[in-house]
Amino acid sequence: MKGVDYELVIIGGGPAGLTAGLYAARAGLNAVLIEKIVPGGQVIVTDWIENYPGFPEGLSGPDLVQKITEQVKRFDLNIESNEVVSVDLSEPAKKITLNDRTITTHTIIIATGAFPKKLGVPGEDTFYGKGISSCATCDGPFFKDLIVAAVGGGDTAVQESLFLTKFAKKVYLIHRRDRLRAAAILQKRALSNEKMEIIWDSVLTDISGLTNVENITVQNVKTGGKIRLSVDGCFIWVGTIPNTKFLADSVKLDEYGFIVADLNMETSVPGVFAVGDVRNTPLRQIATAVGDGAIAAISAENYIENVKK
Repeated sequence: MKGVDYELVIIGGGPAGLTAGLYAARAGLNAVLIEKIVPGGQVIVTDWIENYPGFPEGLSGPDLVQKITEQVKRFDLNIESNEVVSVDLSEPAKKITLNDRTITTHTIIIATGAFPKKLGVPGEDTFYGKGISSCATCDGPFFKDLIVAAVGGGDTAVQESLFLTKFAKKVYLIHRRDRLRAAAILQKRALSNEKMEIIWDSVLTDISGLTNVENITVQNVKTGGKIRLSVDGCFIWVGTIPNTKFLADSVKLDEYGFIVADLNMETSVPGVFAVGDVRNTPLRQIATAVGDGAIAAISAENYIENVKK
């Protein structure tokens, strides 16, 4: 295709981006995948995965990423370690500014993911993946018959905490206010669940343990009083931040900053697609990210064919 460096540029190398790359490479597209660090995204720091189909015994996050990456490389996908600084989507030949140069392309798949907001308390970084999690669907089964804490008061925090009660012996839900922000039906379920204990007007201030989470400190924001709880894990749900800074105002975002995309994964800009955790999706899992990547690659291929015509 004349006038551009690539037919397709994939930004981000998590499961969604790698899957898009796999489909694009198999389709023979002139494509490149740009990843800032190493392929894998958040999966790299996931200790163990049990809910991804095809691995009945489960496998570690790094192992899954290695397998996907090896599969992609079999089809000679060009994977480049670089950072996208900005994009210009105003013309059919879209411009992507990297650290060292500017490249052009007719289609882009944005797979930059999102990251959970942190509390910024001592022990949070130390024990991430060692008892601290932000995904009950992923890690809840590891806490069967154990005691866990959860932080938050919105829909996600309450819904995920209720999910945890399927496995955990007890769930402490820590909320900084005297009432939950979640939908009424979720509040009703939480308040009536015998396995849940809500700690009102409180914040988590410290997480400690030897090799895994063992204790947390909780402080009442009204009295200043502190309590120490023995727990086996801690789930933090105080929001998720999409990796979209480099986009500025070039595509439509929802009220939370996630990219709005349709069923074909296409954004408000024709030829630009969004997949995985960075888009406005109802579920952020490896399995859904992989599905997004496949759809976007096929959609991009169709778009390229129309451009050629």
